Amino acid sequence: MTLDELRTATAKLDHLPGDTPVVMSKDAEGNGFSPLVEVDPGMYLAETTYSGEHYMTEEQRQAEPNPDEYSEAPDGAVPAVFLWPTN
Repeated sequence: MTLDELRTATAKLDHLPGDTPVVMSKDAEGNGFSPLVEVDPGMYLAETTYSGEHYMTEEQRQAEPNPDEYSEAPDGAVPAVFLWPTN
């Protein structure tokens, strides 16, 4: 899903109140659910068509007290939006 697709999907929810919880599935089969706790920009490097690695943006990495403790995003990583569940 792209950010435009997410925006389109959420635009269809305008009839719901603003305090409606956002809940994420633990996996594609729906074997568990968790409330969304954070939306975070970052960098994504796909390893397969369904899995990959998260990296900080360079700006985020440099804002850390010890930026060298965090890996730089490798070539090929693209900007992405990450949705983090409560657990």
